Amino acid sequence: MTIVTPGVVPASELLREGRPDWLAEWGRFAASVRFGDLPGDVVARTKLVLLDCLGAIAAGHREPEMRAFVARLDAGTYPAVGSGRRLTGNAAALADGTAGTMLELDEGNQYARGHPGIHVVPAALVAAAREGASGCDLLLAIALGYEMGSRIGIASKLRVTMHPHGTWGTTGAAMAVARLGGARDEEVIETINVASSLGLTTSRRTMLEGGTVRNVYAGVSNQLGLVAWDLVRSGFVGERDGIGTVFGTVIADDFRPAEMVAELGARWEIARNYFKRHAACRYTHGALDALADIARQAGGRLDPASVGSVEVDTYVWAAQLDHPEPRNMLAAKFSLPFAVATSIVHGGAGLDAFRDDARRDPAVGDLARRVTVREDAALTAMLPGLRPARLRVTLADGRVLSAEALTNRGDTEDPYGPEEVTEKFFELAGPTFGTKGARRIVDAIEALDRSDSAVLLAALEAPALTAA
Repeated sequence: MTIVTPGVVPASELLREGRPDWLAEWGRFAASVRFGDLPGDVVARTKLVLLDCLGAIAAGHREPEMRAFVARLDAGTYPAVGSGRRLTGNAAALADGTAGTMLELDEGNQYARGHPGIHVVPAALVAAAREGASGCDLLLAIALGYEMGSRIGIASKLRVTMHPHGTWGTTGAAMAVARLGGARDEEVIETINVASSLGLTTSRRTMLEGGTVRNVYAGVSNQLGLVAWDLVRSGFVGERDGIGTVFGTVIADDFRPAEMVAELGARWEIARNYFKRHAACRYTHGALDALADIARQAGGRLDPASVGSVEVDTYVWAAQLDHPEPRNMLAAKFSLPFAVATSIVHGGAGLDAFRDDARRDPAVGDLARRVTVREDAALTAMLPGLRPARLRVTLADGRVLSAEALTNRGDTEDPYGPEEVTEKFFELAGPTFGTKGARRIVDAIEALDRSDSAVLLAALEAPALTAA
């Protein structure tokens, strides 16, 4: 049969294609790798990623939307971290993944251009509980799921209208779950192919407009990661190369399969991650780090009344965040003018700097309207290895203060130490678990490679739930 419509290929031609080599290699690798194969720095970083995700989840569950949402979900036997409720496994993964993105404080990976950890950890916790997994099994599954999601993000270029949350993270979650389920190489391959079709058609505009449905994307990925493994174990199959199709022709372009296996087992993406301290989109962090430098030049803090104007030159994705009047907390976290202005007024970019009281503060609003944001093509060309920004603050008396940041604080090139990530965890989880409860979680993660995952899972029971 002959088809003349452009872009349409007959099934007879499609079905002559065999399994791609990268997929077969991933099947063998994911089924055979052992915890002892992980380098020590990868184990240490995986523990920190797990800790960081749990802090973000616990804090996110305190938000009013999350409390209302969790109250509507079906009760079960799996605790939603810090929520005070037990839910079904799928609902717990959905709730925890959603909570973990609420405050824009979860870790990420600049090379994958997204947040692999929060797409994997909630599903892995549920699967570990189901399987009675050891701590080593849980850590390996998280590292593998992180690797799979990150590799897809590296190998493909999402359409510019897409938001990365909820896309390749689904396959990452499914990989972690399959590994905990004892998947053989053929089951690993089938799980990858099934999960590839279960990603979301996400919109980048949600983050710009403050559409908080965006916070649910990672939650859905975790939920569907569990579903993908259940489907495979039930006999469902996907296409022969779902990743190649979806991330090469549907939601992304320029899929490079060689990136899926380059240095596989030697270079672990979780060891190239970043951690966040500013409670805003990472695209704002270069400017905020430069602003901190300017504040030091001014003696420790800028007086908002002394600031005449602020000019920010940065890379394309940061320059896109130029709206000075965000409608809600999420939009505020994706507004570079607001992030700069609220940091000047409040002395930093912590959680309260983006809440409604700060958003309604006339001093913040007035200053945000005096922040100009521009793309510099030379700075865009530095992506993805660098995330640069130049800041120029003109004071009312005519003085000009300037600073530049090439890497963001917390990146692999300028990392936070383990003690700083742990301090962040106590700040985020302490209000939920108390100091002793938070310490119990820290200790359980530190000992995870020498204990069962059940020790950590028990520590994640919120005090109200434990007492019930």
